[in-house]
Amino acid sequence: MEANTRDTGRLPAAFLTPGSSSFMDFLGDHSPDLLPGKRSLPPLQGAVEAPHGTTIVAVTFPGGVVLAGDRRATMGNMIAQRDIEKVFPADEYSAVGIAGTAGLAVEMVKLFQLELEHFEKVEGAQLSLEGKANRLSTMIRSNLAMAMQGLAVVPVFAGYDVDRGKGRIFSYDVTGGRSEETGYASTGSGSVFARGAMKKLYRDDLTQEQATTLVVQALYDAADEDSATGGPDVARKIYPIVTVITEDGFRRLSDDEMAAIARAVLEHRLEQPDGPRAALL
Repeated sequence: MEANTRDTGRLPAAFLTPGSSSFMDFLGDHSPDLLPGKRSLPPLQGAVEAPHGTTIVAVTFPGGVVLAGDRRATMGNMIAQRDIEKVFPADEYSAVGIAGTAGLAVEMVKLFQLELEHFEKVEGAQLSLEGKANRLSTMIRSNLAMAMQGLAVVPVFAGYDVDRGKGRIFSYDVTGGRSEETGYASTGSGSVFARGAMKKLYRDDLTQEQATTLVVQALYDAADEDSATGGPDVARKIYPIVTVITEDGFRRLSDDEMAAIARAVLEHRLEQPDGPRAALL
């Protein structure tokens, strides 16, 4: 499939042959070795040490969905990176938050972005949100061999469903099994603690501002209990990545917006270290 650099710049025949609207199918037909699922690791003894991304959270609110992630990557008991990015736009109306082996996860997101862009160019229309979730499920399943060797990728997919007029969240397991979540979801090493926080604080009538504050509170609780999750770092000005997806499309909150939310949460925690309390009844 390599281009012939000795001619006048004509594309190889593979690019000019009608085919599937799936970019993965295109690669599978012409360069299958470029697909993540076609790779294999050499024989190894012991666990593979690679940077891992940790906690991702998502919350729906009337009119959209918020997807957020902390900034810490770990390698064993060490902090591999303090400011890694784990939340990426998939297209105009959806986003992916990654947990698991960081290198493979970022590569999978880039391939997923190409998959959606390729479909839109070939078909002349965007894939439905349900279809996007199914495509991502297929890509995760193709990584199963790597996952069985300890290099798993477990993302959260969220987006605004233009057909239904609401935000939706999808979670996955390492085999590509897909589940639609109601209200909120989390994945990664701190997900148990983040989910507990969201369970007590979530309401179905949250405003967008309340939803963004809720995910920061949940990530703070996860960082409080899980050493692999990083909380807001005011000294280094490293804050969680928070994205909002509505009928207006994907938007990532700016550093100034995140600084204001993080400082408000931290100031409140000085008085209540365990965070906001839910009513008993």
